[in-house]
Amino acid sequence: MKHFPIFLNLEGRKVVLSGGGEAALAKLRLILKTEAKVTVFAPDAAPEIRDWAAQGRLTLIERPLCTGDAADAALFYAADEDHTEDARTAALARADGALVNIVDNLHDSQFITPAIVDRDPVTVAIGTEGAAPVLARAIKTDLEERLPASLGTLARIGKGFRTMAEKLPFGAARRTFWSDYYFNAGPRAIGGGESAVEAALDDLLHDHLTRKARPGHVDLVGAGPGDPDLLTLKARKALDQADVVIHDRLVTPEILELARREAILIDAGKQGFGKAMAQEVINALIVEHGGRGHHVVRLKSGDPTVFGRLDEEVEAIEAAGLSYTIVPGITSASAAVAGIGQSLTKRGRNSAVRFITGHDTKGYAEHDWRALAEPGQVAAIYMGKTSARFVQGRLLMHGADPATPVTVIENASRADQRVIATTLCALEPTLTDAALTGPALIFLGLAPRAANAAAQSFVPNQEAL
Repeated sequence: MKHFPIFLNLEGRKVVLSGGGEAALAKLRLILKTEAKVTVFAPDAAPEIRDWAAQGRLTLIERPLCTGDAADAALFYAADEDHTEDARTAALARADGALVNIVDNLHDSQFITPAIVDRDPVTVAIGTEGAAPVLARAIKTDLEERLPASLGTLARIGKGFRTMAEKLPFGAARRTFWSDYYFNAGPRAIGGGESAVEAALDDLLHDHLTRKARPGHVDLVGAGPGDPDLLTLKARKALDQADVVIHDRLVTPEILELARREAILIDAGKQGFGKAMAQEVINALIVEHGGRGHHVVRLKSGDPTVFGRLDEEVEAIEAAGLSYTIVPGITSASAAVAGIGQSLTKRGRNSAVRFITGHDTKGYAEHDWRALAEPGQVAAIYMGKTSARFVQGRLLMHGADPATPVTVIENASRADQRVIATTLCALEPTLTDAALTGPALIFLGLAPRAANAAAQSFVPNQEAL
């Protein structure tokens, strides 16, 4: 992001524009919506600009911009529609200390003006950093249709009521009140005018002040393998409503960005064989925040029902008398197998697939190695990086074919996904040589399809094969 979006207070501040044609008119129609003091320099101004000057909406000076004309200006627009003149006026304005925008010249501009949906005081700004103005206009059109004209009136009345609403406890209680106002009570009352809306606000506040405090609630949410586009709609809603998000180390920053800006984010930091927050501490955090009446989201990578220690957290929640919802996510095996163009089951090959873990609370996990070593078996091995040599040895010891295909997928579904195609006999040292740093899932019995293997692959040491 090159351009950081902000809302600049222009009340009573100076904005200068050089130009008097169509480009100047387009900018002025937007700037005149603000409370800025606008000055236009144009030897030959369009009739509309002259009319605005006659109405006192701006000051028109009918000459070219000179040194010092942009002094004390917050913003300057070069809109002469002439490259040489725009460069000259922009240089003068920069020397005067103003932020400069040159119309249709993104490269030399210090700021850009976004497309705007105006429901004053509600303002939606849409920017594409100059890459796709047509897309920005399409989004603006869509939002114009979705946002009722009365929204601005409701927001203005609500703004004046904010001090009264502070009688409610901070957090969920206030959010519920404002949600009721903007989506229920306010729209119902707006037909009766502003006085009816104000009366509805008073009644609504009394109702919320006399309500019993709502108990906390916990959502146990699957964040999926890492790609935010793979989040379920229910997971997105939970993040949007959360007061507290307690997340695993593997939940990606892109997904955490979807949480409410005001939400408390707590890194539970669980990591196999490394520094970790004890499960008992995580349980206590969930119960503590839920007991305060907060909406807690326990955000787990993948699916919480697959090697997510879900039962331990549910038992703690139930013991505290809190309500909870389990929101499933896409487990890593589903995302990873899609990434190599395969399916977990296939007629004539395997009618069952095993999800197993490389280690458990006691260390390396033991399984039915003899059954797993049989031809045609498919298994997804979670948390298998550190136990790969152990798994390899157990399978070979129980008669598995050394040429059995094995695929390792690191950072499944993410932009930096990496696929390592090997065989059981070469799993180690191939895995060590790959120097994996991200979460990885090992598939026993599956190789990438040719088209997927050609994409992003790690080529193992051929001598090991």
